[in-house]
Amino acid sequence: MNTRELSIADYDNLIRLWQEAGLPCRPHGRDSREAIARQMERGTSLSLGAEEDGKLVAAVLGTHDGRKGWINRLAVHPAHRRRGIGRALVCAVEARLHGMGIEIIGCLIEDWNEDSMAFFARLGYVAHTDIVYYSKRRSPET
Repeated sequence: MNTRELSIADYDNLIRLWQEAGLPCRPHGRDSREAIARQMERGTSLSLGAEEDGKLVAAVLGTHDGRKGWINRLAVHPAHRRRGIGRALVCAVEARLHGMGIEIIGCLIEDWNEDSMAFFARLGYVAHTDIVYYSKRRSPET
Protein backbone atom coordinates (compact mmCIF):
# COMPACT_ATOMS: atom_id res chain seq x y z
CA MET A 1 0.00 0.00 0.00
CA ASN A 2 1.23 3.46 -0.92
CA THR A 3 0.03 6.48 1.06
CA ARG A 4 0.33 9.90 -0.56
CA GLU A 5 -1.06 13.41 -0.76
CA LEU A 6 -4.04 13.71 -3.05
CA SER A 7 -4.38 16.43 -5.65
CA ILE A 8 -7.25 17.63 -7.78
CA ALA A 9 -6.03 15.21 -10.46
CA ASP A 10 -7.39 12.48 -8.15
CA TYR A 11 -10.89 13.99 -8.12
CA ASP A 12 -12.66 11.44 -10.34
CA ASN A 13 -11.13 8.53 -8.44
CA LEU A 14 -12.01 10.18 -5.11
CA ILE A 15 -15.67 10.61 -6.10
CA ARG A 16 -15.77 7.02 -7.36
CA LEU A 17 -14.27 5.80 -4.06
CA TRP A 18 -16.83 7.74 -2.01
CA GLN A 19 -19.66 6.28 -4.06
CA GLU A 20 -18.31 2.72 -3.85
CA ALA A 21 -17.79 3.13 -0.09
CA GLY A 22 -21.38 4.33 0.35
CA LEU A 23 -20.59 7.87 1.46
CA PRO A 24 -23.15 10.54 0.63
CA CYS A 25 -21.73 12.78 -2.07
CA ARG A 26 -22.78 16.14 -3.51
CA PRO A 27 -20.82 16.51 -6.77
CA HIS A 28 -22.92 19.53 -7.77
CA GLY A 29 -22.29 21.33 -4.48
CA ARG A 30 -19.68 21.03 -1.75
CA ASP A 31 -18.12 18.00 -3.42
CA SER A 32 -17.78 19.56 -6.87
CA ARG A 33 -14.38 19.57 -8.54
CA GLU A 34 -14.12 23.32 -7.95
CA ALA A 35 -15.06 23.07 -4.26
CA ILE A 36 -12.62 20.22 -3.63
CA ALA A 37 -9.87 22.13 -5.48
CA ARG A 38 -10.46 25.17 -3.23
CA GLN A 39 -10.29 22.95 -0.14
CA MET A 40 -7.07 21.30 -1.28
CA GLU A 41 -5.42 24.67 -1.98
CA ARG A 42 -6.01 26.00 1.52
CA GLY A 43 -3.24 25.68 4.02
CA THR A 44 -5.71 24.27 6.52
CA SER A 45 -6.61 21.11 4.59
CA LEU A 46 -5.07 17.67 4.42
CA SER A 47 -5.94 15.18 1.68
CA LEU A 48 -4.41 11.73 1.90
CA GLY A 49 -5.04 8.62 -0.13
CA ALA A 50 -3.98 5.00 -0.04
CA GLU A 51 -3.30 3.18 -3.28
CA GLU A 52 -2.93 -0.48 -3.99
CA ASP A 53 -1.70 -1.57 -7.40
CA GLY A 54 -2.18 2.01 -8.61
CA LYS A 55 -5.85 2.18 -7.58
CA LEU A 56 -7.17 4.57 -4.92
CA VAL A 57 -8.64 2.28 -2.25
CA ALA A 58 -8.97 4.71 0.67
CA ALA A 59 -8.89 8.42 1.36
CA VAL A 60 -9.30 10.86 4.20
CA LEU A 61 -9.77 14.59 4.20
CA GLY A 62 -8.78 16.59 7.24
CA THR A 63 -8.81 20.22 8.18
CA HIS A 64 -8.15 22.56 11.08
CA ASP A 65 -9.09 26.02 12.23
CA GLY A 66 -5.81 26.69 14.02
CA ARG A 67 -7.25 25.43 17.30
CA LYS A 68 -9.06 22.17 16.56
CA GLY A 69 -8.55 19.57 13.86
CA TRP A 70 -11.19 17.56 12.07
CA ILE A 71 -11.17 14.18 10.37
CA ASN A 72 -13.53 14.47 7.41
CA ARG A 73 -14.59 12.02 4.77
CA LEU A 74 -12.76 8.84 5.68
CA ALA A 75 -13.57 6.24 3.04
CA VAL A 76 -12.18 2.76 2.52
CA HIS A 77 -13.34 0.68 -0.43
CA PRO A 78 -15.44 -2.23 0.91
CA ALA A 79 -13.08 -4.83 -0.59
CA HIS A 80 -10.15 -3.32 1.35
CA ARG A 81 -11.69 -2.88 4.80
CA ARG A 82 -10.49 -4.50 8.01
CA ARG A 83 -6.86 -4.38 6.88
CA GLY A 84 -5.71 -1.31 8.85
CA ILE A 85 -5.82 1.12 5.92
CA GLY A 86 -8.36 3.46 7.54
CA ARG A 87 -6.43 3.40 10.80
CA ALA A 88 -3.19 4.22 8.98
CA LEU A 89 -4.77 7.20 7.21
CA VAL A 90 -6.34 8.56 10.41
CA CYS A 91 -3.02 8.17 12.24
CA ALA A 92 -1.24 10.01 9.41
CA VAL A 93 -3.69 12.93 9.59
CA GLU A 94 -3.43 13.00 13.39
CA ALA A 95 0.39 13.11 13.19
CA ARG A 96 0.31 15.98 10.72
CA LEU A 97 -2.19 17.92 12.80
CA HIS A 98 -0.19 17.33 15.99
CA GLY A 99 2.89 18.53 14.10
CA MET A 100 1.05 21.80 13.48
CA GLY A 101 0.36 22.19 17.20
CA ILE A 102 -3.25 21.00 17.00
CA GLU A 103 -4.05 19.14 20.23
CA ILE A 104 -7.78 18.40 19.78
CA ILE A 105 -9.04 16.35 16.84
CA GLY A 106 -12.70 15.58 16.27
CA CYS A 107 -14.97 13.99 13.73
CA LEU A 108 -18.69 14.22 13.04
CA ILE A 109 -20.50 10.96 12.39
CA GLU A 110 -24.15 10.53 11.44
CA ASP A 111 -26.12 8.67 14.12
CA TRP A 112 -26.96 5.83 11.72
CA ASN A 113 -23.30 5.07 10.94
CA GLU A 114 -22.54 2.57 13.68
CA ASP A 115 -19.52 1.12 11.86
CA SER A 116 -17.80 4.52 11.81
CA MET A 117 -18.67 5.16 15.46
CA ALA A 118 -17.15 1.82 16.47
CA PHE A 119 -14.08 2.47 14.29
CA PHE A 120 -13.32 5.85 15.87
CA ALA A 121 -14.04 4.52 19.37
CA ARG A 122 -11.41 1.82 18.78
CA LEU A 123 -8.96 4.60 17.89
CA GLY A 124 -9.60 6.34 21.22
CA TYR A 125 -12.15 8.94 20.13
CA VAL A 126 -14.85 9.68 22.71
CA ALA A 127 -18.49 10.34 21.82
CA HIS A 128 -19.97 13.53 23.25
CA THR A 129 -23.71 13.11 23.46
CA ASP A 130 -24.12 16.49 25.12
CA ILE A 131 -23.34 18.39 21.91
CA VAL A 132 -25.98 19.38 19.38
CA TYR A 133 -24.77 20.16 15.88
CA TYR A 134 -26.25 23.15 14.08
CA SER A 135 -25.52 24.21 10.53
CA LYS A 136 -26.72 26.86 8.13
CA ARG A 137 -26.48 25.95 4.48
CA ARG A 138 -26.69 28.23 1.47
CA SER A 139 -28.28 25.41 -0.53
CA PRO A 140 -29.13 21.71 -0.13
CA GLU A 141 -25.98 20.82 -2.14
CA THR A 142 -23.55 22.52 0.25
